[in-house]
Amino acid sequence: MIIVMQDAASQADTLAVQERVHAEGLETRVLRGVAKTVIAVIGHRPPELLQQVRRMGGVESAMPIGEPFKLAARGPERERSTVRVGGAAVGGGAVTVIAGPCTVESRAQLEAAASCVAASGAHALRGGAFKPRSSPYSFQGLGEAGLELLAEARAATGLPIVTEVLDPRQVEMVAEYADMLQVGTRNAQNYPLLREVGGCGRPVLLKRGMGNTIDEWLMCAEYVLAAGNPDVVLCERGIRTFETTSRFTLDLNAVPLLRQRTHLPLVVDPSQGTGHWFMVEPLTLAAVAAGADGVIVEVHPTPEAALLDGQQSLNFDHFGALMAALRPMAAALGRPLAAPARAPAPAAA
Repeated sequence: MIIVMQDAASQADTLAVQERVHAEGLETRVLRGVAKTVIAVIGHRPPELLQQVRRMGGVESAMPIGEPFKLAARGPERERSTVRVGGAAVGGGAVTVIAGPCTVESRAQLEAAASCVAASGAHALRGGAFKPRSSPYSFQGLGEAGLELLAEARAATGLPIVTEVLDPRQVEMVAEYADMLQVGTRNAQNYPLLREVGGCGRPVLLKRGMGNTIDEWLMCAEYVLAAGNPDVVLCERGIRTFETTSRFTLDLNAVPLLRQRTHLPLVVDPSQGTGHWFMVEPLTLAAVAAGADGVIVEVHPTPEAALLDGQQSLNFDHFGALMAALRPMAAALGRPLAAPARAPAPAAA
């Protein structure tokens, strides 16, 4: 059940509704939007509770939710969420661009990439300090040293940083450095990790598992939300199909579908989704045209020399061209690029 409070509802009204629901042995989560406060009810409710709550002070509406993902579901009167990432925002109508190297390789490499994406108008810096690899002998990232380099890049550019966490035991450390924690495709159904990032005090970028259906993906988001973290951004990054000419099949069907089914913001990753740098610009434009709240793309000073995923990374000229193409298209759609982000280092989690 989702309970929407009136604009003029007081804190006492909200608490009274929660107490009534708790009396039935159910759990609640309060989700505060820009214009509305929503109470999500978790558990099997008695039939009469819906009508009783509708008559309580400060309640605008109450409706049953048939979806198994109670907290992620949008509902007919639920506004779409905006997630703050340092000084940037994902959602709210504008288009957000997250860009940077797939992997942090060195100070010089990251400084160059961060300077480029900031100057070109990106809103957040991506970069992997920990990398999940198919082979145990492949480069696994610089670890905490990579996080330190990301923090230096944030201090130099003002861009908030987005980086992946692989293990529940790493969450506390990564959260000390990062503005947003990414859960990658291989960990999308790592439920202990999802619970841990649910309590980390940082926004979470949740990538779609390469073999996940839409419903499975939304249930993964539900784990994070149920653990107490309301700040989840979904990331469509391609799924594994029979097609082998591209690395994955980027599922742009997911964009309008998710805008109907969930209030969570959604970004698209055309770099991972295709595996080819020349496909990144057209699919960025297509994703935004379909309604995505933003994109996350890979940018490297010298893709041909990258330690990882150079074939899908944009060089600086290509990234500049992408941003130049994206600005007028987003404006024509009435969804201009978000304001530039300038963020201090995050407070301790």
